Amino acid sequence: MSSKKQRRREAITAMVLEQGAVTVGSLAERFDVSMQTIRRDVDTLCEGDMLHRVHGRIELSKEFLNTPFDQRAGTNLRGKNAIGKAAASLIPNGSTVFFSIGSTPLSVAHAMRDHKDMTIITNNLSAAMSFCDERSNRIIIPGGEVRLPDRDILGDEALKEFGRFRADFAVFGVAGIADDGGMLDFHTTEVRARQQMRANAQTSMLVVDRSKFGRQAPAVGDNIAEMDKVIADCAPADGFDSVLEEIKDRLILAEGH
Repeated sequence: MSSKKQRRREAITAMVLEQGAVTVGSLAERFDVSMQTIRRDVDTLCEGDMLHRVHGRIELSKEFLNTPFDQRAGTNLRGKNAIGKAAASLIPNGSTVFFSIGSTPLSVAHAMRDHKDMTIITNNLSAAMSFCDERSNRIIIPGGEVRLPDRDILGDEALKEFGRFRADFAVFGVAGIADDGGMLDFHTTEVRARQQMRANAQTSMLVVDRSKFGRQAPAVGDNIAEMDKVIADCAPADGFDSVLEEIKDRLILAEGH
């Protein structure tokens, strides 16, 4: 395969990861090639499990699509509350903290409602609102378009905002964790934002409930072994023993088992 064809197919995959679905016609126009060429690209990309073609477009398969935010926020409340309290106990008043999008980082923000003199940099609007009742706090959010119904901001401006600051802590979640410890998300922009937060924080703090171990998502970036702290509600099912062994000195099981 030519390098040009390979780059085009990688770019098509990235577009579908970002948007969920892309029409074949728009791809032909975007890459200035014939419909026949794009159809060959799409046919090849759809040979795997992640992408499939339907009614003139290419889209993510259902098992790789994220569930609605409110549905995620309402699951495993006991576990997420325990994670939130455990993480909050490690972050002192007066800290500067990055918060990522997601329901588990939001649980940490809820547990920190009584923290004072905080500087919060986040693209998670629900997390930002958790700190609004304490007037000593400073809250910084990026510009851009709000993604509904998740109430978060993704894109270049969010990435730049995380790059403008240095933080004491970065609190973030993931969509899934592979059996080799790879950290998975549904959008490459989420991966880049997490990586920027981690690069600009003294302590990286992955907060993750047990349902994320073994969960599929298409975009990969970083490994759980690279995190400074990993806070989970409890140990996952069998198959992750070697991953947990590698981080045992940095792993906190919030429910104590």
